[in-house]
Formats: sequence, C-alpha cells, structure tokens
Amino acid sequence: MIASSQPWLISGVLIGVALGLLLAEAVWPRRRHRLPLAARWRTHLGFVAINMPVERGVQALVFIGVFGAVTGYTATPDFGLLPQTGLPGWAQGVLAIVLLDLAVWAQHWATHRLPWFWRLHRVHHADRDLDMSTALRFHPLEIGLSMLLKLGVAFALGAPLWALIVFELLLAVLPMFNHANLALPLWLDSLLRLAIVTPDMHRVHHSTARIEHDSNFGFCLSVWDRIFRTYRARPSGGHETMTIGLTDYPGHESTRFGWSMGLPFR
Repeated sequence: MIASSQPWLISGVLIGVALGLLLAEAVWPRRRHRLPLAARWRTHLGFVAINMPVERGVQALVFIGVFGAVTGYTATPDFGLLPQTGLPGWAQGVLAIVLLDLAVWAQHWATHRLPWFWRLHRVHHADRDLDMSTALRFHPLEIGLSMLLKLGVAFALGAPLWALIVFELLLAVLPMFNHANLALPLWLDSLLRLAIVTPDMHRVHHSTARIEHDSNFGFCLSVWDRIFRTYRARPSGGHETMTIGLTDYPGHESTRFGWSMGLPFR
C-alpha cells in the first residue's frame, strides 16, 4: 500500500511546498527577475509535463515491478550491503538516505565533468533567472538516467523501503527550496547551511563564473561540498548583482521550450 501510493504522496507534498515557496518568494524575494516570468514558467511546466511520466514510469518499475514482483523487494530487504551490517532497521534507513544523497552529489559533480552528461545538464543551467521553478527544469534524458542511478544504488544498498520513500520526498522538496528566489535572514541561512543546502548556498552554483559554477553541488546535505572541497560560501559579486546562466546563451533563448529541449544536441 505504501509503495503503490508513494507517487501520490510525493505529488501532494510537492504541490503544497511549491505553493508555500511561491508565496514566500513573492513576499521575500532575493533578486529582481531579468526575464519574463510567464515565459520561463511555461517552459518549466513543459518539462514537468514530459518528466512526470518518465519519473512515474521508473517509480512504478522500482516500487511495483522490479522491487515487488521480480526481486521480492520488501519493506526490509535481506540483500544488499546494509542488511549485512547487522545494524537495526532505523539505522540502515538513515544510512541509506545519507548514501543516496552522496550518490546524487557524485552524479551532479559528474555532470559538470563528463561532456555528454554536461550537454544534458546545461539545460538546467541555461535558465538566466533562479527561482523554485528552476528545480523543475531538467531534460528528460537526464531525469531518466538519474532515476536509473538511484535504482542501482538502492539495489546495491538493500535500502529499506521507507528510506527510499523519504529520500524521494527530500529529492522532490529540497531542490525547490534551494533554487528559490528567497531572502532568508543571514542568521537563519548560516544556521541551516550547517546541515542542508540553502538558497544562497546553491545560487552560487548557477553563476556564470566557472570557479563558482563548479562548486556547491549538493541538494540536501551541505557536508559533501565541505568534505570534497567544492564549497563556496558566496559569489564574488554578491547575490543581487551576480550573473546567472550560461555565458554562451545570454539572451532569451532559455525561455523557449523547444530551444531548451534541443539544447543537448546543439
């Protein structure tokens, strides 16, 4: 029951958080928008319309097909690395979430290093503004590959089913938060980023400056960038004046859905 309802649970939480962030961005914006908001949102919702079937299809494969029918993937699997540790179930789940977060960090790092993966990922970086909708702007090929990576890591770990559901919820909610055009009080930002990625921390990653662009790869835990020395506290030019996007595409191209979908093949 939990597995079959999981996509709807994620969708409900996603919509609720999105509405809350939209309100927060309107009341406490960090930057002024440079591009027409309606044009950007049309494109980003276009990606949602394509990516949701991709995501839901893979989730159905994971939670109903492969995990359920083929491997007998139960709430507490008896295969993979974690069951061999002898840790209690709750500890295995927490460790699974942490390691899945590390895997997504490593995937993000790789998309900036490997040319073909960068071709896909630059669709996300082509947005010249940054708000919670930017978290929806991913090419469907990158979405599919990312889902396959998480599937492989989950199999290898033998992660408890509840941990996979919690991680999917985090993966749905936190990217919207850390892409938000939201001016958090500095004391709150400093406190939060001790544990998780904040909007000010992630905004640095969307800078056109290469040294800033290749930093702050995390989406959930901020510790990985500190461990692997890719952490950068703030952009050199300040958050209000920094340039976001890709230097190759300084115009309004990114607001067009067809152009954005075809970007990896240019």
